[in-house]
Amino acid sequence: MSTSNKVEGTAEARAGANFALIKYWGKADARLNVPAVGSISITLDALWSETKVVLDPKLTADEFSLNGRTRSEEQGKVSACLDLLRARAKVKTRARITSRNNFPTGAGLASSASGFAALVTAGAGALGLDLSPRESSIAARQGSGSAARSVFGGFVEMHAGTAPDGLDSFAEPLLDAAAWPLEVVIAVTATGEKEVGSSSGMTRSAKSSPYYPAWVENQPADLATARAAIEARDFAALADIAEHNCLKMHAAAIAAQPPLVYWNGATVECLHAVRKLRAAGVPVFFTIDAGPQVKAVCTPGARSQVEAALRSVPGVLELLTSRLGPGAELF
Repeated sequence: MSTSNKVEGTAEARAGANFALIKYWGKADARLNVPAVGSISITLDALWSETKVVLDPKLTADEFSLNGRTRSEEQGKVSACLDLLRARAKVKTRARITSRNNFPTGAGLASSASGFAALVTAGAGALGLDLSPRESSIAARQGSGSAARSVFGGFVEMHAGTAPDGLDSFAEPLLDAAAWPLEVVIAVTATGEKEVGSSSGMTRSAKSSPYYPAWVENQPADLATARAAIEARDFAALADIAEHNCLKMHAAAIAAQPPLVYWNGATVECLHAVRKLRAAGVPVFFTIDAGPQVKAVCTPGARSQVEAALRSVPGVLELLTSRLGPGAELF
């Protein structure tokens, strides 16, 4: 990961969204944003956030805009994440942060993951910090738990960790994108921001879902199964465990009080379409994060069939496609 920047005090970075195949749902430490369970994800090349950080001694507070709009409700988290880097650089200079996503924001497509990974990468560049990938992952995690994974490309594992300071809670690469070039077809079934954000949903599930303890207890076995499938490039084994883990996460959320139903009708119909394709021998499986969008992971040769099947589902607004991509980078 490059750490050079063209203008002192200014840097711009891009990071790809990532989708968890073995899900992150729940926090062990909300203050440090340490996850309750480990996770395994894939980073995409076609869905990304670009973030520019400009240090300005004349500012008395950070200024943050996303997609051309001031987002005062998110500025606190952005500033807190940058404060970690400023403390390390031993400076207090405020910054102007401008970010944009090339896909719907806050709609279950991991915009916070790519956004905070890009923020940490650009912030470190602007401050002249030479962070290791692990250090970047730890810093990004404190902005968004899943952002720790978007620091890396391809297949990535996030360790929950047990240390009270959170320093053993970080992501690391499992397999490079080119080593197993899977593709993703995303059925977008809603474009607005979801009513209950992921952090609030995790807290509600942990406090009130009778299924949540079992979710946490069974995660290590799911991680081991997925890790072995990725190492062996065993698509069928990865498909089985990814779908099973996805449905367990949503079962825990649906059983919360009040219930967390992130799906809509088109989500369910897309799920059935993917299952029908797979039953017919097409190498594809689904995963769904905290939102209504369905991600269909497939081999490159199956993408056209998957696109055709999902495009025919009533309620699908658009399809997004992506290969697996690199980690966060300065440009």
